[in-house]
Amino acid sequence: MTDKELKEYFSCIEENFNLAVISNNVDKIKECITEDWVLVDSQGGIIPQERFFQIVEKGLLSHSTMTKEILRVKIYGEIALVTGRGKNTATWQGQNIEADEWITDVYKKENEKWLCVLTHLTPVKNS
Repeated sequence: MTDKELKEYFSCIEENFNLAVISNNVDKIKECITEDWVLVDSQGGIIPQERFFQIVEKGLLSHSTMTKEILRVKIYGEIALVTGRGKNTATWQGQNIEADEWITDVYKKENEKWLCVLTHLTPVKNS
């Protein structure tokens, strides 16, 4: 695949992941990730999926929009690194929040399906 084709292919995978997250449905999110997926962010550090799911299930965190512009995709055998810029809106403990972040998702191919192993977020600095 060309770089353009890889970006288009993984843009579809990322969009499915986005839709799962904004559904705020843990079962739908689980369809996009491995059993040991973790979220890494600048405020919470390494957040295991169990903790992330508890926060979502309790309604402490609820996403309403999520988009990603895929800027780079590199595949290393059964591992893919997908890097882009993401924006989302959500509610955190009843407060509306917006995020503009650099995102790297690490994917692993399992049974012919790409599943996310790790999501790393870095806030975009305002100039």
